[in-house]
Amino acid sequence: MPSTQKKSNVIVYTKILYILLHSIQIMWFLVSFAGTEVMGKDTPEQHKVHAKEAVEQEFKGWVERMGARYDAKHAADAGDSLASTQTYTFANQLRTVTTKTIVVDQKGKGNYKTVQAAVNSIKQGNKQRVVIQINPGVYREKIKIPSTKPYITFYGPAGAAKTILVYGDTAAKAGSTSLSASTTVMSDGFIARGISFRNSAPAPVGGAVGRQAVALLIQGDKAAFYTCSFYGAQDTLYDKSGRHYFKNCYIQGSIDFIFGDGQSYYEKCHLNSIANPGSGSLTAQKRSSKGEDTGFSFVGCVVTGSGPIYLGRAWGPYSRVVFIRTYIEDLIIPAGWYDWGLSSRRKTVYYGQYKCSGPGANTKGRVNWSLELTDAQARPFKTISFIDGASWLSSL
Repeated sequence: MPSTQKKSNVIVYTKILYILLHSIQIMWFLVSFAGTEVMGKDTPEQHKVHAKEAVEQEFKGWVERMGARYDAKHAADAGDSLASTQTYTFANQLRTVTTKTIVVDQKGKGNYKTVQAAVNSIKQGNKQRVVIQINPGVYREKIKIPSTKPYITFYGPAGAAKTILVYGDTAAKAGSTSLSASTTVMSDGFIARGISFRNSAPAPVGGAVGRQAVALLIQGDKAAFYTCSFYGAQDTLYDKSGRHYFKNCYIQGSIDFIFGDGQSYYEKCHLNSIANPGSGSLTAQKRSSKGEDTGFSFVGCVVTGSGPIYLGRAWGPYSRVVFIRTYIEDLIIPAGWYDWGLSSRRKTVYYGQYKCSGPGANTKGRVNWSLELTDAQARPFKTISFIDGASWLSSL
């Protein structure tokens, strides 16, 4: 065969090969695209599974980050028991950091007759601990500590049953839920011991408008409450923002009676419901993004009272609440948790129980977007490490 013909055949074969390869590429693209389209169309059940896996993966990452953070601060719990908080007692704090004491006595046996007058007497920008000793009595007044007055302690030596701070505003009368608060704490470093915070407004029926009535609003960072009580109905304790520690406290209400976007640790507290059947919820946590460390952790607590009610409602899209080794009476709606009427929140909230007991702790019937926590999942919530407590409780 002449060389010119050989060259011609080579050119023809090359073109054919090029066309075949190009055709194969097109077919591969079409098959891949079609496969992607098919894979992207999950069934409802597959979508639920994938959404749950995404939430669990995000939380797993959070657990790992927080675990490393707490380990670095030497604050992680040891073994499977609760971390001791003996160092962080009110008596130790009072003994080591008190610099000034102001006495409030209704009978005139102190420096002031009202709590607000005592608060007003403290200079703005205060840098040292000031204890306001509140002698027995029922103090009917609206109290506010501004953000410019940190390091204030309310101390009731006679105990919460005899030292009562009360007012009766509602959201409708005051203008908002926040303004309804009987006592408002905006400052950092607040401590209370042996005080009863109350809102005396009557308990509303389910669905009532403007009947929110806050007993205490806490918005300052690094606050601690020892053997205090909180009485109200709808929205009793507004745990609005900041890191907070509650120990041996009694909290009573009906609808969302512990609510807000605080990062708070409740240890050995008693939660008592006075809700009408089917109209109540213990909590309404408002975490709004996955980047926030906020949430409520209830450890070694007791839940009693009327129901049935929810353990919590998803006020925020990333709401986070856990109950750990808590005894729960038979007052919880079997589903346990409510999505606030927004099904999208089921993919992002984090609700769980860990080694709880009592008839109300039975997880049979719980919504499938809540968890029975594993040891690893519960670990970040089990101790004061959840609120970075080792770094500030001892220095209050």
